[in-house]
Amino acid sequence: MDVILKTEGLTKIYGETKVVNDVSLTVRQGDIYGFVGKNGAGKTTLIRMILGLTGIDGGSFTMFDGTELSAARRRTGSLVEGPSLYKNMTARDNLLLFSTLLGTDKSKVDALLETVGLPDTGKKKARDFSLGMKQRLGIAMALLGEPDFLILDEPINGLDPKGIVEIRELLLRLKNEGKTIFISSHILGELEKIATRYGIISGGRLVEEITAEELRQICVAATLLQTNQPEKALEIARRFLHSEEISLEKGTVVIRTPIEDIGALTNELFREGVSVKGISSDDNSAEEFFIRKMEEE
Repeated sequence: MDVILKTEGLTKIYGETKVVNDVSLTVRQGDIYGFVGKNGAGKTTLIRMILGLTGIDGGSFTMFDGTELSAARRRTGSLVEGPSLYKNMTARDNLLLFSTLLGTDKSKVDALLETVGLPDTGKKKARDFSLGMKQRLGIAMALLGEPDFLILDEPINGLDPKGIVEIRELLLRLKNEGKTIFISSHILGELEKIATRYGIISGGRLVEEITAEELRQICVAATLLQTNQPEKALEIARRFLHSEEISLEKGTVVIRTPIEDIGALTNELFREGVSVKGISSDDNSAEEFFIRKMEEE
């Protein structure tokens, strides 16, 4: 699979602080890459370095498998820190103006408005748009020039639930049309619905890079058993369930493998003289995983 973006030890220093600290990540063709981190973690600074909006103090990066950077950036559309709109102009006029400035095909403007769900705004001025409409117009501006790669900085921040759903559906549609998308966000539940890969940044450092499939395997709900003989219960559960994904943690048997019939397991424990004093579950959600990783510095 082609590599769209690869950073190696990317570093940015302000004063004595490494805002981006030795970050190495890889975005592959077809990804929706969720760049996850708290506010101030370094997400926007890294994006600005990739786009050439701020300098680099260490490391390097390549785009489109080493394509010369100016050519690679012409194949990249971006939305950073909110769209820059002319508030007294309509959506169409904003796009026509930016198309002129960028030298792109103006005949595609109406199709772009259709793509982002703004075909019927007519003479309505951008100042009267909802935040979700402004974000969608910003994405339309990023799509001028038909880029292969989209970099979007917090595109759902501050949106109401309807606006979030609209942006989510738009991003999934763009992926299906062949776009590769790099999206920074701290809204974990929404990223989980669309991302194929994740990079988690904390205190300027990349603490984890993981695929959506790997995340699903890690975040399997656990069953917790409290018994009068935890070590014996551990041995029985491993034998009965044919799994090593079972451990003993602080006297509790933790089963991280699906159980089709918990009653059959408790009957087996009882048959071998082990009393079950309690059964509970630990959802081990992706959100908890992200939060735990974002605390690492």
